[in-house]
Amino acid sequence: MLSESYKKNSFIPKNGMKNLIRLNNVVKTYNSTAGTFTALKGIDIEINNGEFVSIVGKSGSGKTTLMNVLTGIDRPSAGEIFIADTAIHKLDEGEMVNWRGKNVGIVFQFFQLLPTLTVLENVKLPMDFCKVYLPNERNQRALDLLELVGILDFAEKLPSQLSGGQQQSAAIARALANDPKIIVADEPTGNLDSQMAEQVIRLLEQQVEEGKTVLMVTHDDELAKRASRTIILADGEIISQ
Repeated sequence: MLSESYKKNSFIPKNGMKNLIRLNNVVKTYNSTAGTFTALKGIDIEINNGEFVSIVGKSGSGKTTLMNVLTGIDRPSAGEIFIADTAIHKLDEGEMVNWRGKNVGIVFQFFQLLPTLTVLENVKLPMDFCKVYLPNERNQRALDLLELVGILDFAEKLPSQLSGGQQQSAAIARALANDPKIIVADEPTGNLDSQMAEQVIRLLEQQVEEGKTVLMVTHDDELAKRASRTIILADGEIISQ
């Protein structure tokens, strides 16, 4: 049960759960000593609640940059990003961290587990940080999530003691910790063998079946076909969706 201090109703869009995610003419430009590089060029996207969307494109096409601006890890240089009824491009850093922690679960390609914490502690960390569950609920929820992803027996291990597939499973459990409405996965199977990749994709599909919205960056065309919709990027622009 969610704590009373954490109400997800504010995350439900007023338009009947349509257009959960909207990007309007989003541009991202980087400036360096080598010059100016525009990674995203006027991106317009609408994603509905409960969709499983794959984002594909060659290296350098803007896939990861798109994920970063969607999750607030990076800021757009221009344009608007609405998640439900929140204009995330207007949030300050503190507001962004709090919003992201409660509403978005991120699965990174290279796991990003904290090496000095046990697997159980890694999964509990988002709950402790955002205070979305009561303190006496967090341990059991973390254990339940580890059981869901099939690595309950490794709860007290350090990440270095797990295989790559097991670490990715732990990363997914951590991404689910705060029961986010949106899950963003950046090349979640890029470092896994085919068997573990299938397990990870099935876990993501299960989240969609339970009503969550999943965005997955992948270079694998076969995995992309598992999604309900595919957005194709090239040179910072959408060429098909």
